[in-house]
Amino acid sequence: MTSSDRKFELRLAKTDADLHAAQRLRYEVFIEELGGDGPMVDHDARLERDAFDEYFDHLLLIDRRSDNRVVGVYRVLRGDMAAKAGRFYSEDEYDLGALKNSGRSLLELGRSCVHADYRGSSAMYHLWNGLGAYVVEHDIDVMFGVASFHGTDIDAIREPLAYLHHNHLAPKELRTRVLGAHFQTMDLMPSEQIDKRAALKAMPTLIKAYLRLGGYVGEGAYIDHSFNTTDVFLVIDGKKISEKQRTLYTKGRRG
Repeated sequence: MTSSDRKFELRLAKTDADLHAAQRLRYEVFIEELGGDGPMVDHDARLERDAFDEYFDHLLLIDRRSDNRVVGVYRVLRGDMAAKAGRFYSEDEYDLGALKNSGRSLLELGRSCVHADYRGSSAMYHLWNGLGAYVVEHDIDVMFGVASFHGTDIDAIREPLAYLHHNHLAPKELRTRVLGAHFQTMDLMPSEQIDKRAALKAMPTLIKAYLRLGGYVGEGAYIDHSFNTTDVFLVIDGKKISEKQRTLYTKGRRG
C-alpha cells in the first residue's frame, strides 16, 4: 500500500531502515518528549522498540521535501498477525474477550505519533487517510487500540475520564476491561457535575479524533508508569461510522 502527493509519501515500512526511522521518531516523541521508557528501548541508538514490532505493519508518513524524513507513524496489527505473535499487544493490560469472540475482523492500532514540527498541519489527516486505505484493503470490521493522557495523576484528569465513561462506554458486545489489579475506574464524578467543554478541552487530540469516528471506550483506565501515561481503550465499529466521516477517513481510497 503506497500513496503520495507532492509533499508527502505515505507507505508501509519495507526495510530495517524504514523500521528504524519509525522507531527513531517514536523515541523522540514517547521517550524524549513524554518521558517514557521500556525494557527494549535503545537509548544509545535512540530507538523506541518492543518485541511486537516485527509482527506489526508500520505505516510511515514521509516528507519528500525534507530528505525523505519520516514525520508520522502508525503501527497496525491484524488478527492473523496477532495469531503469529501469540496475542494482541494490548492483551497484557486488557481483557479482549468480547472483541475476540465477536466473530468480526479486527485491527489493533498503536504507537501513533507525529513529529512536533508537523502537528497542526495535514500530517495526521494523511495518516488517517492511509489507515482508511489499509482498513478497506484488508476488509477490517473493528479497529481498537490504546490512547493516552500524559501523566499518571488521576485527580488531574478525572473530569475527562468521567466524561468518557458516562458518554462513550462501549456496548457490552465490544467492551473491554482493564485486567485485575491494574483497573482504575473512570467513574470518578457524577455525570451532571461534568463540564463538557472543560472535559473535551483537557482531552488529547487523538482521543477526540476517535470519538468523532464514533469510537467507544473500554471499562477502566490503565496507569502506565513506564510511559508516564494514563491509558484508555478505544474501539471503533466500522459499521457505525457515518458516510460523511467515512468519506473523510477514506478519501480517494474507495473501491
